[in-house]
Amino acid sequence: MSDTSAVAVTAEMPVAVPIQQADTDETLIGLWLNGRSRHTIRAYEADVRAFLAHAGKPIRAVTIGDVQAFGNSLADLASATRARRLSSVKSLLAFAHRLGYVTFDVGAPVKLPPVKATLGERIMDESAVHRMLALEQDPRNHCMLRLLYLGGLRISEICGLCWRDLVARGDAGQVTVFGKGGKTRVVLLQPSIWAELSGLRLLANGDEAVFRSRKGGALDPSQVHRIVKAAAARAGLPPEVSAHWLRHAHASHALDRGAPISLVKTTLGHASVATTDRYVHARPNDSSARYLAG
Repeated sequence: MSDTSAVAVTAEMPVAVPIQQADTDETLIGLWLNGRSRHTIRAYEADVRAFLAHAGKPIRAVTIGDVQAFGNSLADLASATRARRLSSVKSLLAFAHRLGYVTFDVGAPVKLPPVKATLGERIMDESAVHRMLALEQDPRNHCMLRLLYLGGLRISEICGLCWRDLVARGDAGQVTVFGKGGKTRVVLLQPSIWAELSGLRLLANGDEAVFRSRKGGALDPSQVHRIVKAAAARAGLPPEVSAHWLRHAHASHALDRGAPISLVKTTLGHASVATTDRYVHARPNDSSARYLAG
């Protein structure tokens, strides 16, 4: 076959046309939010709705100037809040571009504002944690607070635990956690918390929640939130203390006691060592400031 014939055959071959994934802004937003946690959906959707209301136009008509103007309108908010809202908008616009819904990602050139690192403000001393635990008299709540701290679990992970997720190992055990981003990890537990957990089970079957509400069924995040707040108040701790503060404490205290940073990363389910490394910088063990005469 001649080169000319080959060209002719190639020219007649059908060209694949991409299937349109979304034809309206609502469909696009639904695809973008799909599979995220309920809390994330609520926050992200509020962010992008606020942006679209501020822009006053559909996504296909949005410009870089619209994204910048929205960012400027958030100037009075804390830097972390402003960054989160802009990040949501940039994520949606990048998703729209990947799907071919728009021809250009207008959010890409817009930089997020610098965010002050405040992690150090949310890490409790060991004495504060132990005070919270010592003053909690309810067996279920005491066990839950200890597991939040000793296991480094997130509030959603605590609420999702079933008895089948706990497996004995000698005089202790392990808990399989279904965590953020759909990732599963296994956390080894100390004998003392394992014994306390075992004492809660009684005749519960494997599918039942480990931490049940008084009315039956698993505790929901708002109930856990209230339990932690009450425990913190009894211990004389700031009202900002939350379940996540116990997770922060786990990371910081484990590192202080010599746990390898890679092990803390694995236990907490961090995406990268860089996330875990923030705890080292948030509570350093030394500083050149200590070497100066006052």
